[in-house]
Amino acid sequence: MEKSTKEWITQGESVLMPTYARFPLILKRGKGAEVTDYEGKTYLDFVSGIAVNSLGHCDPQLVADLKKQAESLLQVSNLYYTLPQIELATRLVEHSFADKVFFCNSGTEAVEAAIKLARKFAQQKKAEKGKRFEIIAAENSFHGRTLAALSATGQTKYQQGFAPLVPGFKHVPFNDMHAMEKAITPQTAAILLEPIQGEGGVRIPDAGYLEAVRALCDRHEMLLIFDEVQTGMGRSGQLFAYEASGIVPDIMTLAKGLGGGFPIGAMLAREEVAQAFQPGSHASTFGGNPLACSAGLAVIDRLTESPALLEHVRELGLYTMHALNQLKEKTPLIQGLRGRGLMIALDLGLPARDVIEAGHKKGILFNRTSDNTLRLIPPLTIEREEIDRMIEILSGILMERTHAKK
Repeated sequence: MEKSTKEWITQGESVLMPTYARFPLILKRGKGAEVTDYEGKTYLDFVSGIAVNSLGHCDPQLVADLKKQAESLLQVSNLYYTLPQIELATRLVEHSFADKVFFCNSGTEAVEAAIKLARKFAQQKKAEKGKRFEIIAAENSFHGRTLAALSATGQTKYQQGFAPLVPGFKHVPFNDMHAMEKAITPQTAAILLEPIQGEGGVRIPDAGYLEAVRALCDRHEMLLIFDEVQTGMGRSGQLFAYEASGIVPDIMTLAKGLGGGFPIGAMLAREEVAQAFQPGSHASTFGGNPLACSAGLAVIDRLTESPALLEHVRELGLYTMHALNQLKEKTPLIQGLRGRGLMIALDLGLPARDVIEAGHKKGILFNRTSDNTLRLIPPLTIEREEIDRMIEILSGILMERTHAKK
């Protein structure tokens, strides 16, 4: 006899560590911007694996490329070269500021690699007043769950219970240049920022802020690291979010959308900085796996071979923001609205979880970044009709609660 959803979830709870506040859904299949659960109910997906499924679920070309690669080579380690890894690194270099690429398996691993590279580079320069090792990051940031990336993260809720954290990290308010300048010491090696804060609630930098940080780094001979794990690979409407500022970092981290659903991370750097890593400095057994790099190639080729998809992201981002602003005028429950491209957040006058659970009943998946902040991060390939469907559902949920409060 086939098990029920409840029975499967009970079994899952008995064997999986309780590290996630999971919703009682078992997702079984996906296609485009939709997923179907174990019981056959279909949902419009505005979470997309937390900004991962950039080309939607089971993109035909991505699936075909993975199948083709799986039939020839799965894994050989980084003691040797593979063509998918060389090709993907070449594409990333061609389309970014960087000269060299290090592959890993996730965003937090990419951030760890960036931290290690920044410290190694700075200490090789032998600063006059002692070796540089400090990294300044922003409050409300999120850089990952491994211990150094967690220490760099500017949200104490993620750090509770894991003390002592890795020393050498400072946090200052995002968008506050005065605080940033005050935090610098002779030991400061780098500044680490998300060009748009993702888990912090889609916080967008003020005009000129990133440019001022770049100038500050140049003045003090420090490195600038951009964490583009969430913002990179088209999410903001440009291939990389840093492009909107007109400046470039020294190091950049990528993951999430890079693999279109297949796990992969990457750390990119300028040649001068990258040379601080030599054989044995850093490594990843599965980093640059042929399957992962094949997935990355499918994604970056789609984003770069024609400007149509990035233009689509920009247009639909503006379209969504306009529709949400119209909804905001109708209900006081939308108290704040921010976004760029298909990375949008709404500050609500009620618990976001309430809206998420109501969405499940109406066939849509939403995500939150805090108790009252709803985040919309659909596949980059989402269609206008699907945006309209989302607006209709969200409007119904919020207006129903608005009328109930009167």
